[in-house]
Amino acid sequence: MRLNEWQLAFEAFLLEDATTSPPALSTSLIGGPTLDVDTGLAIYHNAYKARLLEVLRNDFPAIHHWMGDEEFDGLASAYIRRYPSTHYSLRWLGRGFEAFIREYLMPEQSAPLSELAALEWAFTLAFDALPGVPLTIEAMAALSAQEWPALQLKPTPSVQWLEQRFNSLAVWRSVKEATDFPDSSALQDPQVCLVWRNDLLCNYRSLEPAEANALNGLFNEGWNFAELCAELAVIYGEGAPLQAVTWLKQWVHDGLLERLER
Repeated sequence: MRLNEWQLAFEAFLLEDATTSPPALSTSLIGGPTLDVDTGLAIYHNAYKARLLEVLRNDFPAIHHWMGDEEFDGLASAYIRRYPSTHYSLRWLGRGFEAFIREYLMPEQSAPLSELAALEWAFTLAFDALPGVPLTIEAMAALSAQEWPALQLKPTPSVQWLEQRFNSLAVWRSVKEATDFPDSSALQDPQVCLVWRNDLLCNYRSLEPAEANALNGLFNEGWNFAELCAELAVIYGEGAPLQAVTWLKQWVHDGLLERLER
């Protein structure tokens, strides 16, 4: 058996549910004085699956806490069987977990769980994102009066925008802070939650509807500062520019924004 053939056979064995190795693989190996070939291969097989489950437990601790060891491991094992790891880094193992939950479970189960999975994965994405070039208070102060109306902004690479219909943030926070675990419940109104990294720390914050609409306009509608003020005038009247500057200062302080250069 050539090396690449042996590697493919070993990979196929690790991905199978059965721990019994195929003859072509086992006969290509030599056992030791205290460990025979089949036992050694079974150890590798079990260790590989255990490592994958450990990664998913660490990436989705709130779901693991919610479901418990047995149910979570059953769900995670089904996910690994359906979508085996294809990347050299286990960092990406959980990227399809949210979609798999929606595909695998009944809607009444999958809706809150998949939303929680999206929230937990957002922290992973935010932590590993490129730093970008966040706008600073000093750079804002250096803008001329002529530059402000046309000023356009975009999110820094780490910003994750989540629309939530359940109390997923409260569920996640209870596990993070080791407080009483709340029952899952639907929110009276959908809510936007931001997750991002600033100064090597991941942050999160829920947005009130007016602030969420303003950020959505900047991020997705291409509003410049003058257009932002015009939209806010519908709600805040003459106080719109002050509200825009207040929010802008907070967003810059939080490290949410980069200047969009045309």
